[in-house]
Amino acid sequence: MSEKTSKHRLVVDQRESIAISGVVDVISFDEEQVVCETDIGVMILRGTNLHVSNLNLDNGSLDIFGRLEGIAYEDTGGPGKSGRKGSLFGKIFK
Repeated sequence: MSEKTSKHRLVVDQRESIAISGVVDVISFDEEQVVCETDIGVMILRGTNLHVSNLNLDNGSLDIFGRLEGIAYEDTGGPGKSGRKGSLFGKIFK
């Protein structure tokens, strides 16, 4: 049985390779945006030609390649809480 990772970590190499740990779920993704829930809240990655090359929710890892243009976190009110109700995502995804 694999052990779920509990620490969020983000590693970006040359704005083209992104490795993320502490991923709880992937909410949505396309070539311009990846939205995922991490141990510390919702993270939004924006760019061009973004592709998910590896997703393993058992150990909480996500690997993405493409041209990264921006990263943002949504304030969720605490670790492990998605906070989508009443948030920007909650309003968009009613």
